Amino acid sequence: METLTATQKQYLEQPKERISGSEAIVRCLLAEGVNVLYGYPGGAIMPVYDELYKYEDKINHVLTRHEQCAAHAAQGYARISGKVGVAIATSGPGATNLVTGIADAQIDSTPIVCITGQVPSHLLGSDAFQETDIVGISTPVTKWNHQVTKATQIPEIIARAFYIAKSGRPGPVLIDITKDAQFEMLNFKYTPIEKTIEETGELFLRTLQEDKKPTYLPLN
Repeated sequence: METLTATQKQYLEQPKERISGSEAIVRCLLAEGVNVLYGYPGGAIMPVYDELYKYEDKINHVLTRHEQCAAHAAQGYARISGKVGVAIATSGPGATNLVTGIADAQIDSTPIVCITGQVPSHLLGSDAFQETDIVGISTPVTKWNHQVTKATQIPEIIARAFYIAKSGRPGPVLIDITKDAQFEMLNFKYTPIEKTIEETGELFLRTLQEDKKPTYLPLN
């Protein structure tokens, strides 16, 4: 298990408090030990950028010239640091510009988490301005992706995203978060998924050893 930094401990040990979904996103990143992320702003992700300004002494945002650059920069950071790289972008063309970097991360087994803004949930499926089905588009080139439409889903989904990105064969994960979910308030508490793939394997072997009639069904 990784050693927690002072910043991680600070945000993991805080009691529940009522904050916005956009602030919850930033708090989740800090709890995961993220101190640098790459991105390019746009309308659907601006609530997160507003919150990043409040935490500029704890998390460094690198403004790239293009969203594809953000994805590739997150890849490079992940390879050099051994940590999960993070890239953020807005909806529509901002999100689709990430896809080349995401596909490259999938091929090279690089752990990155991409967070995209999305139009408000009541406009999904209506061909609203800069609405794109980035979850459908990115499915073939991600380990996992998910669309968040409620602020209360944010902590659990981000925890799962970081776990999936770095466990097993590492790779890219994408989280698409609607704008209304970023504005919604929630009682925030973050609990990361701490089991490593080695711990999961040890648990599996111990269960087999302790079971009186173990049955193993390998799946293709």
